[in-house]
Amino acid sequence: MDESALLELSDGPVTRGRLTGDLASLGLAVGDVVMFHTQMSAIGYVAGGSQTLIGALRDVVGERGTLMVTCGWNDAPPYDFTDWPEAWQDALRREHPAYDPALSEADHSYGRLPEALRRQLGAVRSRHPDASFAALGAQADALMAEHPWDDPHGPDSPLARLTALGGRVLLLGAPLDSLTLLHHAEALADAPGKRFVDYEQPITVEGERVWRRFHDIDSQDGAFDYSPVVPEGQWPFEAIGRAMVESGIGRKGRVGAAESYLFEAEEVVRFGVAWIETKLRR
Repeated sequence: MDESALLELSDGPVTRGRLTGDLASLGLAVGDVVMFHTQMSAIGYVAGGSQTLIGALRDVVGERGTLMVTCGWNDAPPYDFTDWPEAWQDALRREHPAYDPALSEADHSYGRLPEALRRQLGAVRSRHPDASFAALGAQADALMAEHPWDDPHGPDSPLARLTALGGRVLLLGAPLDSLTLLHHAEALADAPGKRFVDYEQPITVEGERVWRRFHDIDSQDGAFDYSPVVPEGQWPFEAIGRAMVESGIGRKGRVGAAESYLFEAEEVVRFGVAWIETKLRR
């Protein structure tokens, strides 16, 4: 979308001050620990782009608040590289760079904001290569420290800590299916047919590049087969998110031109676990 279209969408430039006012009206407050997902084009023409949006968020949550994003690793080896011809596998194992929290780019499919936030002075990124998160603010170290190598969306993960800290989730024009916190609900849910993946990625241990094996729910293709309970063409997290909103959970408002939502993390997890366990046990 070009600048003129974005300006028309948002009825003029969306400035830092305008964003601050809209975020406060939605319910974001001083001291909040908030994980956010953003679709910048939905907001309209943001004067200054990612840095303006991060600045506005920091203005609202203040020095006692914390911002959090999901990063992943854009250049991680594919899960299935172990199915490649042996010579190809050997080449990858010999020379693929190790994950580096300071340098490895956030997954581009998550948009501009995760990469922009992880580059901020003072930002902290978790150690897990495939399921990394980043945070900026008073609780950044507490959220990111010692991210579990296995079950990185489960207990004691950054998502679990976000929930335990009374954190919130903010969707700024991002669709409901972007609710990464629902992976934590999947990890906790006791329902039949839960799917897991085992994969290898290179990390640095005591200064040496090593390949480590990881175990997690299948967050890529789905931790469960939702097809019996989710309409064709709808993403599972969209279905869960829509049901959650219809039940009265969360606050809805406009930030710039974007339809946005603010949820309490604990409510998202509780609803997600109950929805999965109820629907998938039928």
